[in-house]
Amino acid sequence: MRLWHYRLLKVLPDKMIVSQWRECIAIKRQWEKGTLKHRLVSYVKDYDRLYFYKYVGNICNEMINRDINYQVKYFDEICDFCGVNIFNVAFQDLNNYPEHNDRYLRQCYYNLEEKHDRGIISDEEWKPIEELYEGVIICQDYI
Repeated sequence: MRLWHYRLLKVLPDKMIVSQWRECIAIKRQWEKGTLKHRLVSYVKDYDRLYFYKYVGNICNEMINRDINYQVKYFDEICDFCGVNIFNVAFQDLNNYPEHNDRYLRQCYYNLEEKHDRGIISDEEWKPIEELYEGVIICQDYI
């Protein structure tokens, strides 16, 4: 399980954005049951649920932009779980997870790069990721 850095969502391959949607549904279900203990995503419990709502909303918006169908009932369930009424939340005013900082962006980028190197992400799928972050993502430890 992983929540990709929010800035990478717009360049994730379609299959990965759909997988991220499924991850969010799984996270919500485990969180609701009190069984969310995965080290890469349990930080979501440390914040107001509106953070999760915003992240999931970004996933849904990305799927809409790509004409990827998803079941709205699951988004509605997440809204209910997060205590959101779409009429009382200014979506753009919500914050992103503090964990989604520059360091985490690099970690996610290099994770995607490894998937490309191993043939999980095709050259065609990798190109937008590389173009968007070319020259931006650097390993500061080696400078």
